[in-house]
Amino acid sequence: MTVKRVLVINSGSSSVKYALLAGEDRLASGIVERIGEPGSPVADHGAALDIVADELAGQGLGIDSPELTAIGHRVVHGGTDFTEPTLITDEVTAMIEELVPLAPLHNPGNLAGIEVTRRLRPDLPQVAVFDTAFHSTISPAAATYAIDREVAERLRIRRYGFHGTSHAYVSREAAAEAGRPDGNVIVLHLGNGASASAVSGGRCLETSMGMTPLEGLVMGTRSGDLDPGVLTYLARTGGMSFEEIDTMLNRGGGMRGLCGDNDMRAVQERLAAGDPDAELAFSVYCHRLRKYVGAYYAVLGTVDVIAFTGGVGENSPLVRQTALDGLEALGIAVDPGRNERGERVISPDGTAVRVVVIPTNEELEIARQTLAVLPRTKHP
Repeated sequence: MTVKRVLVINSGSSSVKYALLAGEDRLASGIVERIGEPGSPVADHGAALDIVADELAGQGLGIDSPELTAIGHRVVHGGTDFTEPTLITDEVTAMIEELVPLAPLHNPGNLAGIEVTRRLRPDLPQVAVFDTAFHSTISPAAATYAIDREVAERLRIRRYGFHGTSHAYVSREAAAEAGRPDGNVIVLHLGNGASASAVSGGRCLETSMGMTPLEGLVMGTRSGDLDPGVLTYLARTGGMSFEEIDTMLNRGGGMRGLCGDNDMRAVQERLAAGDPDAELAFSVYCHRLRKYVGAYYAVLGTVDVIAFTGGVGENSPLVRQTALDGLEALGIAVDPGRNERGERVISPDGTAVRVVVIPTNEELEIARQTLAVLPRTKHP
């Protein structure tokens, strides 16, 4: 039996990441960066996808290969229109374009990648997999902001959540690791962007990111949760423009705003050297994590497993230990030896809640979701 090949495309505003998978196996992957930037040889997404095609062809895995079954695209924002992977048509691309105001930095790049690959391989089914889709199962109580309802409905203001493909993959793997495929999982996706989710029986009940990826946990350069009164104060009293506030919160907030470094490795080096700014930044980061773990424990009622993933979650024993310190009364603990060794299970034997480290695999999740759509396209 021939294993189906899927090309996964993650086309951002200035980069294109790609991975070619055959089943669970990654045959090739890479990234083209600095698209359209001054001095860059990559003028646009068309040129970037030409480079991708050349790189694949150089490995004997050309984008024009008859062995390629489908192309799966990461799309950041699906709004409330797209709650599952969707076969791409002209109508679908038009609907994604209508959602650009909700993700102005991401959806245009996603659309550019879709446009180019549809032109390169018009014969292949292509599927959009949405970051927001996994979180579409959260309740109205969790999704609704307490503002004027007419304004919220007119402008589509609600909690959407992001990093959905990672949360879907990791929550499933973590539940299986705990021997509870229908169990309750808290996922902590910690990278430069960071988000948490509460998942029960494979369905997301709560997530930390909101209408935008700015809400929730402290991140590398994003502030996370913030009193909205701070924004009006910055404008009225601080004399800052909306653009300046947006830049500060998204690019100059988080760990960078607190201590000048958004790389957790650098922060921990400074922490070990006794740097007080790094100490405060690290404390704020872990305090916010612990607070969300407690809140999501309350949402779920009981927790079977907590999963760390992402660059920080997978590689920082200190973050994992500090974030869960003091939660022993909830049955949550970290075994120091297992944690330092980076084992898959880092909780002590016999604890009520299993704590695990699960490397995320968003490309595999996108490929799986892409293939899952194909039978439905044959039998409408």
